[in-house]
Amino acid sequence: MADGDAEARIDQALVARALLDQDRRAFEQLVRRHQGMVRAQLRRLLHGDEAAADDLAQESFLLAWRKLGQFRGESRFSTWLYRIAYSCFLQALRKRSWTVDETGEGELERFPASSQSVDLQLDIERAMQRLSAGEQAVLLHCVQLGLSHEEAAYVLAMPLGTVKTHALRGKTKLKAWLSAWQETIGEERTS
Repeated sequence: MADGDAEARIDQALVARALLDQDRRAFEQLVRRHQGMVRAQLRRLLHGDEAAADDLAQESFLLAWRKLGQFRGESRFSTWLYRIAYSCFLQALRKRSWTVDETGEGELERFPASSQSVDLQLDIERAMQRLSAGEQAVLLHCVQLGLSHEEAAYVLAMPLGTVKTHALRGKTKLKAWLSAWQETIGEERTS
């Protein structure tokens, strides 16, 4: 956690510089430090739609610049950004009636081309889509993005207990739905 603390201190210093005299260069450094993770969050929420994710990431950072004075440092800067990005995602779904591509086509490019790994990825994507929206959002933020339950609760504007419940239920469902893969992978390891 020492690295995380150091990263948080760097972010705090950059935020302070950005607020002081509207230092855009300091904010540009914050953008460079966090744009990859914000885009990844949005790509996952949009099931691989990279163009839409990039558009929403840009909107998120513009909003973060305008609201930077509202960042109180009670959470990590990255957590605050995730919340802004998630809010932009929800607003875009409401305003533009976007539908997310449920094929997961954009996600497959990042995995090895073996037919078994592609099959596994497709099964994971299908299983994730069977989860409730709350379970999907919580697992995205806690498992895929590595946020704590507390940070996910902040990002998703959900009570902590609800986040923990969605995480537990979602993991339990995925484990049951993907149990055949657990057996297959277990057999490969012993071979």
